[in-house]
Amino acid sequence: MMNRLLLTLLTPVLATLLFGLPLSTHAQWPDRHGPTLNGHAAAADAKDLLTVWTADKGIAWKAELHDEGHSSPIVMNGKVWLTTATKDGKKQYVLAFDEETGEKVHDVMLFENRAPESLGGAKGFNNYAAPSCVAEDGAIYVHFGSFGTTRLDSKTAEVVWARRDLPCRHYRGPGSSPTLFEDMLILTFDGIDQQYTTALNKETGKTIWRTDRTTDYGDIGPDGKPHREGDLRKAYCTPGIARVGDQVQLLSVGSKAMQSYDIRTGKELWTVRHKNYNAGIRPIWLEQEGFAVINTGSRQAHVMAVKLDKTTTGDVTDSHIAWDRDKGNPRFAMPLYHDGLIYLITDTGVAACIDAKNGKELWKERVKGNYRSSPMIANGHIYFFSEEGRGTVLKLGRAFEEVAVNQVEAMGTTACPAVSKGAIFVRGKTHLFKIAGS
Repeated sequence: MMNRLLLTLLTPVLATLLFGLPLSTHAQWPDRHGPTLNGHAAAADAKDLLTVWTADKGIAWKAELHDEGHSSPIVMNGKVWLTTATKDGKKQYVLAFDEETGEKVHDVMLFENRAPESLGGAKGFNNYAAPSCVAEDGAIYVHFGSFGTTRLDSKTAEVVWARRDLPCRHYRGPGSSPTLFEDMLILTFDGIDQQYTTALNKETGKTIWRTDRTTDYGDIGPDGKPHREGDLRKAYCTPGIARVGDQVQLLSVGSKAMQSYDIRTGKELWTVRHKNYNAGIRPIWLEQEGFAVINTGSRQAHVMAVKLDKTTTGDVTDSHIAWDRDKGNPRFAMPLYHDGLIYLITDTGVAACIDAKNGKELWKERVKGNYRSSPMIANGHIYFFSEEGRGTVLKLGRAFEEVAVNQVEAMGTTACPAVSKGAIFVRGKTHLFKIAGS
């Protein structure tokens, strides 16, 4: 109980020390995975969160959205931000709403694309507004993959700088979201032609470093070209951050391998090989356990724990895998850690709890629905939001305990929820919802 209380109270401090994230009095929700990049709401923001709501009760407001997008809402200094794009990808927008009233305060078209590449086989599944924004006091960073990246003044939504010269053939649309650290905005590009990570100066937009993946994809055919045009090189992962000793590492999962980089220089530190592609789940760093937990991507995805210490260098595939869970894993939703346990939800709605020390399953239960949204932890509960509008709340613990099931069809989502000042923000099919008491 005391450890849980201390962790809750220290959340803003840990975010600043560990991740370099500037925080206001309320930690709010500056990243799709929250103030500490791990899906946990800060105590100040989680106070009085509802566990029960309906279409008629517990909805403080809903605001209409135009066009389409998968990007998750973020909350900073009284505004809720997200992106949208036209179905054909020719126009891409950023929207902001007043946190208290739901009034739209910004609706800005940021990029026009004369002939955007088709989404191919992902048409109807992905779209042209999938990456989420990140924020800090005074600035909003908006990213649409190779279509464009920009910093906005958070008060006026005016463009401070923009980059449209970061190449990548996404082939099935972009998906990786940006990450903030100290003076850097870090972007990941895993296309069919190029696979690299780059850090931009967040004040100027200029490139600080770029590092290409060193992965051997094993996909070169007799003609000397990658199989399926390089489609098996594609990935959508947003990187995680880990502090190991006095070094801060950027953890990035791609197709067929993951790499860790020195976050300040881009130097590759270590790698783990795997057999999957389409990796899209952010790694999490479990400092208490000494592990980084990664998800390898596709339908046969593995969840594995990689031991991180001063010996973790080079190819550690055969030496530093603490445990490897080879089935029953998500493709889209990030695992969350709390008090020695890891919680998972598969895309087909099977929730599970595993022991973080050894990967052993403690319980598994079906939670109805399909899930691309990562869950959220607050007040001893974990919240799951499905594509069909089902919001399930479970009590954290070594046994399955359902607290509430809430069904609001219009709240069906593919985006992660956000938490701020006692409210949950959910991007529904056509509206942004604020779940809060009166």
